Amino acid sequence: MPTSFPSPDDSQPTRPPPKVEELIERIRESTDKMASDPPSRGDLKILSRTLKELRYAFKVFAPYRRRRKVTVFGSARTLPEDPAYRQAKAFGRAMAEQEWFVITGASSGIMEGAHVGAGKAHAMGLNILLPFEQAANPVIAGDPKLVHMKYFFTRKLMFVKETDAICLLPGGFGTLDEGLEVLTLLQTGKHDMMPVVLLDAPVGDYWAAFQEFVEKQLLGRGMISPEDLALYTVTDDVTAAVSELLCFYRRYHSMRYVRSKLVFRLREKLSAAVLEAINARFADILARGQFELRGPLSDERDDPALASLPRLVFSFNRRNFGRLRQLIDLINSTSE
Repeated sequence: MPTSFPSPDDSQPTRPPPKVEELIERIRESTDKMASDPPSRGDLKILSRTLKELRYAFKVFAPYRRRRKVTVFGSARTLPEDPAYRQAKAFGRAMAEQEWFVITGASSGIMEGAHVGAGKAHAMGLNILLPFEQAANPVIAGDPKLVHMKYFFTRKLMFVKETDAICLLPGGFGTLDEGLEVLTLLQTGKHDMMPVVLLDAPVGDYWAAFQEFVEKQLLGRGMISPEDLALYTVTDDVTAAVSELLCFYRRYHSMRYVRSKLVFRLREKLSAAVLEAINARFADILARGQFELRGPLSDERDDPALASLPRLVFSFNRRNFGRLRQLIDLINSTSE
């Protein structure tokens, strides 16, 4: 049966775009195949709940897709008098003043602090259903921008899928798990480039100790590349953290793969001198050809809202993602 979407006037249903209808049909085919496998009841419960959670979460976040958001991770056990809580509060307030939304796990501690700073209007939450530490904080409780989720993996997907930046404050296993997964996704190209800040309490040593471990054990043993350190920034200063996130989008806007090409959408056109510098300094990340300035590619017609933005187009080797971040830093740092 063909899928129907409500029409703008809610009178007659309209057919979805062909590409959307094709994807919905693939979901149906996968469901039909599950029925003939045959699956266990437990498998079906996982699949059913996963689809239900993601469908609702997509619906909640859809109206805010064009708004910048930062996801804040940190311990639920941090008390309001703790310097890290106050740091989260200050960070949330600063980002809200820039009209960014602040996404957290919606619980207490660092998550509450970030939401208190941001205020209800700029707060979004993804709460995990646990037998303990599960209550939503007073700022986001009952808000339509709050989603309750059963599975950590669906929640982690939404944390990363719907955000433009990540800020990690001190936390436990969960914070480290979320932070390292984000860095893994960036390092392997499984997520578009975005800024990641490890924000400590003033004069704190939590992330300094992490940085020491990374440099000594991971970089020192050759388990990561030196340029992978460019994927994140460590600071104990809120102003520096906010500047890191905002500067990432100073000239760079977003990225998209179009067949064999990587397309950087830019807020403003780069000069010939900057393009020459890019070709000289970043030829090592090209699979072939050179960096080129141009308008949108024909395959980008499905995103007309970004059609006016200039592009930097190149054949990326899909391997050196730390260098890709360094390229974005160069684009943002140049003064015309």
